[in-house]
Amino acid sequence: MNQQSVPSALSTADWRRRVFALYGDVREATDRAEAHAIWRAGRDELLASHDASPVPVEEREVFRGVQIGDYQPELRFEVAIDTDVEPVRWEVPSATDGVIPFTRIGALHLPAVGDLDVWWLESYGGGVFVPLKDALAGARTYGGGRYLLDTVKGADLGGDFREGWLVVDLNFAYNPSCAYSPLWTCPLAPAGNTVTAALPVGELTVNSTHDPEVQSA
Repeated sequence: MNQQSVPSALSTADWRRRVFALYGDVREATDRAEAHAIWRAGRDELLASHDASPVPVEEREVFRGVQIGDYQPELRFEVAIDTDVEPVRWEVPSATDGVIPFTRIGALHLPAVGDLDVWWLESYGGGVFVPLKDALAGARTYGGGRYLLDTVKGADLGGDFREGWLVVDLNFAYNPSCAYSPLWTCPLAPAGNTVTAALPVGELTVNSTHDPEVQSA
């Protein structure tokens, strides 16, 4: 992320607190469609008005939310993490944080969708990270892919890590910050997180002229 656009430390801390709270509300909701509506409203509010929003300041006044696909309940999975994988290392260069290191710790096998690698952030704090790039990337979904889970930043839909399973709901796929401005640097979905299924759910394409570079693992 370009230093000129870096929000203050306190703004970033507040953004993360709100994201953690938002996903807490999502996990507590008993109705899945209601949970999705809560998430959508919360995301739009943060993007439109928060100081740490990746939406450029000059565009926030006219920002009316991200296009969202209709909720498809069959794209929600409670899935075991297959840990019988080679611990591949993935290093993502960034403009301000140096190299961001990840290690593959597992894979998710999603029926009718495909397999997705599960990554562990090796930087301070750590966290589980699952990006996604589908067949609609560059057309109806962001060309660099989207994020499903990013627990270090609060994007956690549930499950039980001790028992080795996760809630993976593709309806909650969201655009990375770099989808809104080229001033942001984001880890983009590598080959192991690319599927051939078309997934017109979650956050769809935003108006962005940024052409992301695919980062391999």
